[in-house]
Amino acid sequence: MKQCLIFSLMLALGFTACQSAPKERKVVFILLDGIPADVLETTNTPYLDEIAGDAGYTRAYVGGEKDSATQSPTISAVGYNSLLTGVWANKHNVWGNSIKAPNYDYWSIFRVAKEHDPSLKTAIFSTWLDNRTKLIGEGLPETGNLKMDYAFDGFELDTVRFPHDEERQYILNIDEMVATETAEYIASDTPDLSWVYLEYTDDMGHRYGDSPQMTKAVELADAQVGRIWKSIQAREQAHNEEWLIVITTDHGRTAASGKGHGGQSNRERTTWVVTNYPAPLPSFYQNPGIVDIMPSIANYLGLTMPKEIEEGLDGKAFIRR
Repeated sequence: MKQCLIFSLMLALGFTACQSAPKERKVVFILLDGIPADVLETTNTPYLDEIAGDAGYTRAYVGGEKDSATQSPTISAVGYNSLLTGVWANKHNVWGNSIKAPNYDYWSIFRVAKEHDPSLKTAIFSTWLDNRTKLIGEGLPETGNLKMDYAFDGFELDTVRFPHDEERQYILNIDEMVATETAEYIASDTPDLSWVYLEYTDDMGHRYGDSPQMTKAVELADAQVGRIWKSIQAREQAHNEEWLIVITTDHGRTAASGKGHGGQSNRERTTWVVTNYPAPLPSFYQNPGIVDIMPSIANYLGLTMPKEIEEGLDGKAFIRR
């Protein structure tokens, strides 16, 4: 009888231990290209609204501190790299989409993750090949020969599967495929840290500016995000996982027509952040910069980085460690 009681107690304790096991933390960040905050706020985006809930939306900014050494062009690759590295262009040295000479002394979030724990699984889902080969710098000695575990990208170069057309329908087709692959890969392979890049909204901005076409593109992007969000929710329900999703854009657009960007006008600099994180720090609601996302992801995943890398960051985390 005594042995049975001891065995029963051990079973109970074991069950309790399993129940209280910490959840595995995972992160996916999504960049929807070229959507000004005012456009997002006046467009029907049910999935982004659901993700944000009551606490997870704020206006934000790109372009560094205006009229200072950190002032950075409001151009796509410049914004991407500020997100990846947590620093402005005067440090990461990406000043345009040609990405001529990145300064890899400022580590990307992917290098931080891999240096912290090489077993962490990383993934990228993207139209642009340069996001991986030039910005992340995969396989380069300057990045410690960083290797992504999974890459689904470079489709803008495939003119056989995606013939280029003036209306940029091929980019929408690529984005649809990228979003679907992201959702399926998350469901089956559950990477620890993923970057998703979707382009079509920026193309519609450049072609039509503030227009029904731009509004429709944002609605389509919301549906694509929704596909990924549903996959995350399914993972959380079926597995002992806790997911952070952060969604943002890389620049706004000019006020006159909405077709251009690159300068320092308020509309070009004003962006936004959406996240499912339930309790961001107060700084989240005080006009965060795109550079604040990288250290926030690092805190969420519990990543450590060398002192010189951490001290070199321009961004301040809005998520507690």
